[in-house]
Amino acid sequence: MDAPSADELLERINADARALAQRFGLRYRAIEAERPNVKRRYGVCFSDGTIRIRLRHVVTGRPLRYSSLVNTLCHELAHLRHFNHGLRFRRLYFEILEYARDRAIYRPGVREEGGAPAALLAPVRRPTLEPREGVARRRAAAVRGPAAKPGPSQLSLFG
Repeated sequence: MDAPSADELLERINADARALAQRFGLRYRAIEAERPNVKRRYGVCFSDGTIRIRLRHVVTGRPLRYSSLVNTLCHELAHLRHFNHGLRFRRLYFEILEYARDRAIYRPGVREEGGAPAALLAPVRRPTLEPREGVARRRAAAVRGPAAKPGPSQLSLFG
């Protein structure tokens, strides 16, 4: 089967985003494909509510697994309420991700061909991860460095 087109992926992501945003009372302006020349991040949320998600692998050019796209989507949706990577943001992100897992929207490990699930699996209930404030802050500072902090108008998945 052929790989799904960018339009098909965006259509599916938008349908899932509507369900997740409605459940958590979040509002976004648009979900778009990230520009092809962007190589360092999987997604970004702008202060106007626009979310961009990278759809293709940087090296191979093949579409990313849908579970990766949903993970990025959940991360960026959480930024609509908490425009930082603090403890409240991480709790909301994990809550959205868990809800997506329970609804079989987020299904890591399930291979898909042509945008259709290869196998239908029941959602797996996993323990909720409790983020640790200090560890995440130190990791983010180590990755960003002092001069590379994101501006007030955007946050990306990898800082």
